[in-house]
Formats: sequence, C-alpha cells, structure tokens
Amino acid sequence: MTPLEFVKERKIVAIVRGLKPEYLVRLGHAFEEGGIGLMEVTYDQRAPETWIDTARAIEAVEKEFGERLLVGAGTVITPEQVRMTCSAGGHYLVTPATQPEIIRMGKALGLGLFPGALTPTEILTAYNAGADAVKVFPASVLGAAYIKAVRAPLSHIPLMAVGGVNENNAADFMKAGCVGLGVGGNLVNREWIQTGQWDRITALAKEFMKAVKEA
Repeated sequence: MTPLEFVKERKIVAIVRGLKPEYLVRLGHAFEEGGIGLMEVTYDQRAPETWIDTARAIEAVEKEFGERLLVGAGTVITPEQVRMTCSAGGHYLVTPATQPEIIRMGKALGLGLFPGALTPTEILTAYNAGADAVKVFPASVLGAAYIKAVRAPLSHIPLMAVGGVNENNAADFMKAGCVGLGVGGNLVNREWIQTGQWDRITALAKEFMKAVKEA
C-alpha cells in the first residue's frame, strides 16, 4: 500500500517528538497493539545536531516493524531532512507548511507527502505541487466545521486534521470529511513512556481507533 492508502485504512498517525530509538520501538509495539498503523517522528528545527538521532530513530522503527507500523518524518522543512529520511527508510514526509520545492523533492525520491496548510489557497498549492493529502494545521483552532466548509469547493483533495486532535473530537474531524488524523501529545504521553506504562498508551490508542471507526 502507498502511505496515503495506509492513512485511509488506519486513520491515525501518531506524532512522536524527542524520544530515543529504544523508546520508539517499545512505543511502536504499544501503538500496534492498540490498532494504530502509522508513526511520525519529528525533526527538532531548534537543534540540528539531533537530526541524525531522528533519522536513526526512523531507521530503528522501520527495521522493527516494516509495513506493520509505517514510519515517516515530521516537521520536515529542509532538503537535508528529506534526504536523511529517505536514507533512513522513512516512507513519508509531513511538513508544517506548504513548500512546493520540498514536496517535489520528496515525490522525486518516492516518498509520500503530507504537507501542512491552513487556507484554501495553501491547500490547493500543496496539492498541485504533488501532495498525497494535505495536513490542515492547526486544525483545532478553527475546528471541524472549518474543514467541512473548505471541503465544499475542494472535495477532490484528501485532508488530514492535525493539531489539538484528541479522543473526544477525533470523530468530529472524521465526520467533516478527513481521510485521517495526526495525534501528538494527546496520545503520546511522555510520563507514561518514561515510566513504562505501555498498557495505558495501548488503551488510549484503542479509544482513538474506536472513535474514528464509529465516525
């Protein structure tokens, strides 16, 4: 399956920031047990020295899970990060903004592209540049009603909601017409991870999956 097909089938992309590879592999098993099939590992733009660790984390997840838990990179804004992700075996790129040059570069390397946008102009620009689906970010600021309104004239463009998505509003975004959702801190609880409460993460993942399936 393509990354977009994974999103359409599995619905939730778990967004992970600043965790060591050994945590990510164990976290991946918790996600897998909870039914989540995609993980986005983000680059920290404030700390370029950590980018190599991010790429290694992506590589570790890919080697452990393959297509059981499809891994990609998040907060991608530079050509170097595109190349690093590709070399690490990442399957897709998620960006915070619409950068046509990054979209085209990623597509040329065979990666899935989910760039960030907010306005109809940005959404259309991202899609015309080659995006597989467009990440509406920050989604919770304007809510599901905004996505539903945007989809009226742009119904041919697959949209994902990211930013402030939780187990209580996930169904609303799906009902508004999103093909998938990106969930970060509301799912990836750092305290639970650091204290090894993997069963709680699995249970929460199941809640998210139930919400989107019922929608």
